[in-house]
Amino acid sequence: MKEVVNRLIELNRTISTMESCTGGGLVNAITNIEGSSRVIKYSAITYSNEFKIKMGVSKEIIDKYTVYSLETAKEMSKKISLFTDSDYGIGITGKLNRVDENNLYGNDNRVFISFYDKNNDNYYTLTIDVDEKSREDNKSLIINIISNELISFIS
Repeated sequence: MKEVVNRLIELNRTISTMESCTGGGLVNAITNIEGSSRVIKYSAITYSNEFKIKMGVSKEIIDKYTVYSLETAKEMSKKISLFTDSDYGIGITGKLNRVDENNLYGNDNRVFISFYDKNNDNYYTLTIDVDEKSREDNKSLIINIISNELISFIS
């Protein structure tokens, strides 16, 4: 993550996140790096559909594709970028080691990630299937993958 923060500083770019299943783990990893206050604008943890919608995610997208979809992750990444006027937005949604009573559809242990580049109006998406025994280990795996992919995305 240090490489990501340093690259964002070098490019004079900013980033914001809207996380669900990672529960703020990504922004925590970013803010653990010295100088991160120069690049991170905002982070929202939107565990519920209600708060995804309040942050600008289209209810119609959630209803059509489910909350556990690349379409929802893309909405999350774009809406957080626009809300904060950040150069980049990251949206993360998925299920980790549990059944969601409020959203029974979707594959367990599948995570959808979207990076949004506001300046070029484009997306880069990932779908990750995780299989670690604990939520904590799955979150760490996801954050490591995002860190590695993010450096390529912002370069």
